[in-house]
Amino acid sequence: MLYAAVLLVILAALLAVAVYKVRTIKKRADFLVAGRSLGWPVLVFTLLSSWIGAGSLFAGGENAYKIGFAALWQPAGGWLGLLVIALIAGRARRFSQFTVPDLLETRYNAAARVFASIAIVASCTMITSYQFKAGGDVLHLIFPELSRTRGMYIIAAFVITLTALAGMASVAYVDLVIGLLVTTTALIAMPVAIGGAGGWAGVRQALPADHFTVFGSITPATAWGYLLPTFLLLVGNQGMYQKFFSAKSERDARLAVFGWIAGTLVLETVIIALAVVGSARFRLENAREIIPTTARLGLPQTLGAILLGGVFAKVISTGNNYLFSPSSNLIHDIYARFLRPGAGEREVLFISRVTVVLLGAFALAQAAYLESILRASLYAYTVYGAAVTPAVMAVFFWKRATTEGAISSILLGTILTIVWNLVPGWKEWVEPVYPALIASLASLVVVSLLTSAPAEEKLRAFV
Repeated sequence: MLYAAVLLVILAALLAVAVYKVRTIKKRADFLVAGRSLGWPVLVFTLLSSWIGAGSLFAGGENAYKIGFAALWQPAGGWLGLLVIALIAGRARRFSQFTVPDLLETRYNAAARVFASIAIVASCTMITSYQFKAGGDVLHLIFPELSRTRGMYIIAAFVITLTALAGMASVAYVDLVIGLLVTTTALIAMPVAIGGAGGWAGVRQALPADHFTVFGSITPATAWGYLLPTFLLLVGNQGMYQKFFSAKSERDARLAVFGWIAGTLVLETVIIALAVVGSARFRLENAREIIPTTARLGLPQTLGAILLGGVFAKVISTGNNYLFSPSSNLIHDIYARFLRPGAGEREVLFISRVTVVLLGAFALAQAAYLESILRASLYAYTVYGAAVTPAVMAVFFWKRATTEGAISSILLGTILTIVWNLVPGWKEWVEPVYPALIASLASLVVVSLLTSAPAEEKLRAFV
């Protein structure tokens, strides 16, 4: 009963925030970038909450259950990416646009905008789909009579509604509440969970020795296969850039990165540690459920209910973010840019909400076929990271990159990732991120050097 009550309180609070913020949505900038009004404390927690969702709590938990602390290789990609982000956050805010394809069209051309939008939609709807899947798992744990599939449909309906109401305004302030809740609860839960497992000595005794080594049972190549997709997703992540575009100032954007670095290092390490401690106590058929199971069965009831509620809220928050991101692309980068460039604010807002619903339905259809959240996350990260990130990084760090080089990079990264995942046996032979990234980077560099250097006006906005 306590678990159900906590969930209902969280759902009511999230919905109340969204309903309250919907009154402030008067124009497109309010919906897409919260009117560029977010201060750095709000930005810290919305960045943290959007980054740490089912990918960390379920895919990371699944990995930690199987290989122990070597699972930290996956979040380590995010930590490495944050060092790059610290260099460009202020410059991104100075650009003051709405989406990553805005950056790409300004630096390259309209074709780069369109192809990047397609890759972002493919990646983000997949990420949204496994948030729905994870939310269904949590509801099933709390209400065993409710199947995972029905739970998934309930979560999908809630996330779609929440996102459609107020766009970035609801995303950012919902994330603030969730980020504070999960960070505080996880830090309290960690020592309690260790004590319940018989102390650290009990955890070590219950698990294989390789669960506590750098690589565990995996090879260095596999470890980098976890790290690279995460790194590439983070440094090119549209949701992150939209939040920087939403900042009140360049200073707020820069300060938010430092808070994000600290929060991510702590929280993702605690998440992996909780999964390892839980694996010392519980044997599960679905390894991805180790963290919510540890909250449900391995902690005192009140603390467990709050942590499980936080996990549930995190899934909703990340689904909210990754559903909002591709919706922004289709509306801002396709509809308002090419189909209806003269559309009024009310029309754009209406179509934005319809698009959220349609993309949510598409993500739900994908969720019905998912088995491993870990594999789905690596696929989605690689689509985005190999297709979009190299061209985005060249915007900030390589003046010689050309339009032709960027377009070839986006297309090759997208196509190779999809093909490598579809052909039976290829991804078991080598992780898709390696051929996709190598082809994307090589085409960006080689084609750029073989074509004429960009005109000076293409560079002016970024210098």
